[in-house]
Amino acid sequence: MSFDNNILADQPILTTPRLILRPLQASDVGLLALYTGDKRVAEGTRSIPHPLPPGATEQFIERATATERDEDVWVLDGSTSGASTVMGLLSLKPLDRQQSQIGFWVAPAFWNAGFASEAVRAIIAANPHNARTLFAEVFQDNAASAHVLTNAGFDYLGDAEAYSVARRATVPTWTYIRRMG
Repeated sequence: MSFDNNILADQPILTTPRLILRPLQASDVGLLALYTGDKRVAEGTRSIPHPLPPGATEQFIERATATERDEDVWVLDGSTSGASTVMGLLSLKPLDRQQSQIGFWVAPAFWNAGFASEAVRAIIAANPHNARTLFAEVFQDNAASAHVLTNAGFDYLGDAEAYSVARRATVPTWTYIRRMG
């Protein structure tokens, strides 16, 4: 499958022992707004504003579920193991030359339980974009996310910086790479 900057195919539903990784749906709006409204979640990302403006969650779901979109977004759904239907999100954005960038966040109520690691490993195993290389970046004050990546076989590539909307500042990042196969 070849990807440019628009994804036209439906994304797969993936399962792990504790999670279903599935596309967003309109019914996710309440929990998604609750979790992304948390300053700790917003400040761990580039793009989630804080405070969260009215309608932002609905607009995000609309963009993420559009037929033509620039990234795939999966919900970390723990309902099959008795947990929440929304525990976090994982995204995969196609780049050029069979490369994709992975991003993720988990709601604070589910931190330190291995859910991010489980989701990242599932995406790597499925490799839905048929990527030869995966990239990721984390803010340097987020050692837990860096740990998720290194445990999933990502190697440190270098330092950079990225703008965080919630922090209203440019923040130092660590960049990671994982070569597939």
